[in-house]
Order: sequence, then C-alpha cells, then structure tokens
Amino acid sequence: MEAVRTCVGCRSRAPRPSLLRVVLRNSEIVADPSATLPGRGAWLHPVDECLDLALKRRAFGRALRAEKSLDATAPWAESLRAYLREQAEEAVTSHE
Repeated sequence: MEAVRTCVGCRSRAPRPSLLRVVLRNSEIVADPSATLPGRGAWLHPVDECLDLALKRRAFGRALRAEKSLDATAPWAESLRAYLREQAEEAVTSHE
C-alpha cells in the first residue's frame, strides 16, 4: 500500500511520490525532494497553483508549526517557486 499525503495548497490527497516535501530551515521554507531532511515537513503538489493557495491560506506556518509567522513575500517563496519551475522544465525535457 502506497503512502498518501495531503497537499497544503489544494488540500487534496495524493500518493507521496507525486508531492514535494518542504521543511522549515532557519526561518525559510526549502524544498526537500529526497524527503530526508530532519524536522517536520509539509507536502505540496509541485505546481504554482498549489503553492499560491498555500501562501494565500498561510498554510505553511500551521503545517510546519512555525513559532513565528512566515512572510509569503520573503525570498524563500520565490526560491521555492523557481525550484518548482525548474523541476517542471526538467520533466518536460526528459520526456522529449
């Protein structure tokens, strides 16, 4: 039986391999593609729409149990968005 996780953006359940794990490191959210970094993780579909929903709902702070509020306009948000786009581009080029 495959592990199932819930996306913090769209709140739909999906198999673990189809989601990206993110963790809180030094007050910034970073991608954990290998799902091996220590600490509490949150799961996200690797698409801009789910990232936008998670930021709008302020879901990362709750899911990661952050002690202070996470600023959605912080540099980590754009870094995470850039990572998602990079992964999407790699997926397209690997299928060609």
